Amino acid sequence: MSKQLLIFRHAKSDWANADMSDFNRPLNSRGLVDAPAMGKRLKALKIKPEMVISSPATRALSTAKLVCQEINFPTEAIQTNKSIYDATCSQLLKLVNSFDNGSDFIALFGHNNGITDLAVYLTDKDIFNIPTCGMVLISFPFDDWAMVSKANGEMVLYDFPKNIQDNE
Repeated sequence: MSKQLLIFRHAKSDWANADMSDFNRPLNSRGLVDAPAMGKRLKALKIKPEMVISSPATRALSTAKLVCQEINFPTEAIQTNKSIYDATCSQLLKLVNSFDNGSDFIALFGHNNGITDLAVYLTDKDIFNIPTCGMVLISFPFDDWAMVSKANGEMVLYDFPKNIQDNE
């Protein structure tokens, strides 16, 4: 069975409190609307990962929970991994390569620049910047996460909140 990775950038965060740490920033009103909307798009396409792994940063985990509620993935099953926060492409790749092969479809919720860099690295597609709450679904032609590497993934879906949808 092939592997699929859904790379998801957190939704728009709130910068109103300048004293708040970056890690603890919550979603703003737009982020609270965009995350469920993107979950609805996944549901309409019948896309549902077997496993969800998120940065524990408030904005990323909140995004994961809101998306998961829409696709009927149990939010209590979301795993967090602190290495995703502020991770580079190579750090994220190391994490992906270590995924358990018992899961064929994993969603990864994180932050830029690492998230965009990983999507570009894996697909060799010209994605300048995954917008907030944007997602890239990548398919790999093998059944071992350790084989995921440069340009060996195929981009199946690239979507973000301001993308015009045919069904809207």
